Amino acid sequence: MNQDNNRHTMQIKETRIVLKNAGKINPMRIDDYTQAGGYEGLRKALQMKPTNVIDELMDAGLRGRGGAGFSTGMKQKFTSESCQRCPQRYVVVNADEGEPGTFKDRVIMEQDPHLYLEGTIIAAYAIQATKGFIYIRAEYYDSIKKTRKAIEDAYKAGFLGKNILGSGFDFDVEVKLGAGSYLCGEELTMLESLEGKRGNPRIKPPFPAEKGVFGMPTLVNNVETLANAPIIIANGKEWYRKLGTERSPGTKIFTISGQVNRPGYYELPLGVSLKQLIDLAGGMRKGRPFKAALLGGAAGTFVDASMLDEKMTYDNLREKGATLGSGAVIVMAEGDPVYDILHNCLRFFRHESCGKCVPCRVGTTQLVRQADQLKAPEGNKEDLLKQMVRESEIMAGTSLCPLGQSPILPLESAARYFKKELCNPV
Repeated sequence: MNQDNNRHTMQIKETRIVLKNAGKINPMRIDDYTQAGGYEGLRKALQMKPTNVIDELMDAGLRGRGGAGFSTGMKQKFTSESCQRCPQRYVVVNADEGEPGTFKDRVIMEQDPHLYLEGTIIAAYAIQATKGFIYIRAEYYDSIKKTRKAIEDAYKAGFLGKNILGSGFDFDVEVKLGAGSYLCGEELTMLESLEGKRGNPRIKPPFPAEKGVFGMPTLVNNVETLANAPIIIANGKEWYRKLGTERSPGTKIFTISGQVNRPGYYELPLGVSLKQLIDLAGGMRKGRPFKAALLGGAAGTFVDASMLDEKMTYDNLREKGATLGSGAVIVMAEGDPVYDILHNCLRFFRHESCGKCVPCRVGTTQLVRQADQLKAPEGNKEDLLKQMVRESEIMAGTSLCPLGQSPILPLESAARYFKKELCNPV
């Protein structure tokens, strides 16, 4: 126990594996990428059986970096084994990245686009998909430009198209643009948009692995998740498991903003503490005391100073009633009103609701009205806050998609840590 505490108080440095090329190579030149070892993971994967590729990722313990933390290998296994008679399988890259405070995927797409493209091809080979789509939000102009250039160059170099590297495996991929809807970051809603329909959620089940885009088995992965695949295949599962923790191996890109001296993106092994992240980002701005952090963006959880030394892993934070989410960390200092951030989150959910289901359409509007009432001079604020939490719980249990299930996260955690302040906002 003492050793763990000592480790958490030590200053640490970044461990860049996904971002190892960031700022070091020209992202518009495929030769720069291959000279840095790029596409070696794909070469190795194509010499393996598809099932062995899946097993390697599963044994490495790679978990989805989009927020859910589900086993990447298991997801591939489900997709590869689903509907054996289906004529087609698809890989869809979720590069929508609409979570406030999150810009980790943008960094990869802008500074090392071939890395996640290589991961996409490996994933396609693992599940034997011959077609893929990269769904990028239209506002990510530079990401779109560099991804399209990477695809073009990969075709010319024989990493895409027919008979890739003489393996007999065919795979084509194209970019599809999203129109900026936060809701389309959810995988089934994204698939609706990808098919040319309005971005409304589908009911689960069936899941994408069973019935995804165009009704075919579909593997949906996040950019950061796929960027890990070539590294694991090239270096091996044992090497990868030396990073992070037993249940959360590898590294994570954290995007840190708010009251820190050096806001930005940092790649560190999972298991780093919140305090270490803040120290790495230059410490608290102007030396102000830490008050709170919102972990995971708007669909995340508030924590106070009691969580500063907790390990930032999927399971540990979940056990403590918090969430790692996308890795966004929005830092607040003493004097910053938690109420304002919470109110912004609730207004964001109201604005982004598609209105398809009643619990979300009515609930998000009602929560904003109730948040406004917290500032009114009269009324029992504690009862009102309890009512808001209760209504968000009902929304979480009855809404069709994660948007309606999200307000409970920032609302319940803010009420847990900052009840007095929320009941008496300035």
